[in-house]
Amino acid sequence: MSSRRFPENFTWGVATASYQIEGAVAEDGRLPSIWDTFSHTPGKVVGGDTGDVACDHYHRWPQDLDLIADLGIPSYRFSVAWPRVMPDGRNVNQAGVDFYKELVDGLLARGIMPLMTLYHWDLPQALEDEGGWRKRDVVGRFTDYALVLGKELGDRVPAITTLNEPWCSAYLGHASGEHAPGLNEDRLAYPVAHHLNLAHGRAVTALRGVLPAAAQMSVTLNLQHVVPASDTEADLAAARHVDAIANRIFLDPMLRGSYPDDLLAGTAHLTDWSFVRAGDLEEIRAPLDFLGVNYYMPSVVGADPAGRRLPGTDRAFGIETESRRTIMGWPIDPSGLRDLLLRVHHDYGIPTMVTENGMADHDVAVDGRVHDDARIDYIHGHLGAVLDAVAAGADVRGYFEWTLLDNFEWAWGYDKRFGLVHVDFDDQARTVKDSARWYADVAARNALPDELPGVSGSR
Repeated sequence: MSSRRFPENFTWGVATASYQIEGAVAEDGRLPSIWDTFSHTPGKVVGGDTGDVACDHYHRWPQDLDLIADLGIPSYRFSVAWPRVMPDGRNVNQAGVDFYKELVDGLLARGIMPLMTLYHWDLPQALEDEGGWRKRDVVGRFTDYALVLGKELGDRVPAITTLNEPWCSAYLGHASGEHAPGLNEDRLAYPVAHHLNLAHGRAVTALRGVLPAAAQMSVTLNLQHVVPASDTEADLAAARHVDAIANRIFLDPMLRGSYPDDLLAGTAHLTDWSFVRAGDLEEIRAPLDFLGVNYYMPSVVGADPAGRRLPGTDRAFGIETESRRTIMGWPIDPSGLRDLLLRVHHDYGIPTMVTENGMADHDVAVDGRVHDDARIDYIHGHLGAVLDAVAAGADVRGYFEWTLLDNFEWAWGYDKRFGLVHVDFDDQARTVKDSARWYADVAARNALPDELPGVSGSR
């Protein structure tokens, strides 16, 4: 069978997030995060689900690392629970630090390279009670936290990501209220975004002072591939506005040291940006080794108010289109990933890794097997998009499939299964899906087959 090869030294991995898999939310000194509070608030999560147990990874991590090793996946992207390491946001809990030391040592012992994410949305509730990301003081707290992990684990973790998807923290957490802490004021998204940017830059600089010279630093953004609903002036302007508030609000300060003029003008009715102080932008633009890109779907945007209003804006709307969709309702369009990777390459000139990409389905384990052809087809298409971007000149250095385990899928609870490994949440049994074996084979060969014999295609 013919195939296309990936670049030499391409990084293959799987990814997870602490609150989605760990459980053990009140063990060994851990205190609540904003997601503990949010998930225990009636009506916030489908089915009233919480992350109290999740995949019980806190107790079953050796088994889960063995799954990665048995599949032969070379790298694992995990996140650290801030309230496990610094439960009150200020003081170190050694038991929490030791858990991640043991986890990292377990990865290295199995020949798996760790990629550590410092923040995947689980802010200590104690800091939220003081104003959370809305207050500038959190920047110092995050830097202190980053330094603890840099000093404790930096000699064993070759790559560190500061933030995962700050767009979600800013907009879904503070403008639409769909994520923790569940606030619903558009104006709040902008100081939150700035404080996230500043925390990222300050932490990168601080970590450079304690990490080995070879350590790599990154941030992960869920960049939106914004497509105007039509070529009318109004829809083009709406798409440009969404690109500013979704993408360039992070890309430009982090990689260029400035906020775009159209972002400032387009949000002036919501905020005066007085929270940006002298020297902030220089701090935010701390040099990075690569940019993590998370991609699931394109965003078709129009000025038509009949669409769904997008968080953080009163002038642009998400437009439904006729297309194949996952059970999340997300359209399937691998070309958007290609276009995003090329856009970052041409506009910012920084190497990238795809740090999340995957699809949810209603997977069922029967007789020790899960036949998830739709997921194989989905991954195949998106890996093809990565190769298309590479062929066009983009410097793409890796791909991390989301996710290793079926897990607590934030506001959707446990019904939406993204995992390569099925989890029975009644008895915590793990079942490796067909997609896991297929993905592991692609990674081992470092090549993508042109065809998928016997795969029925995406739903």
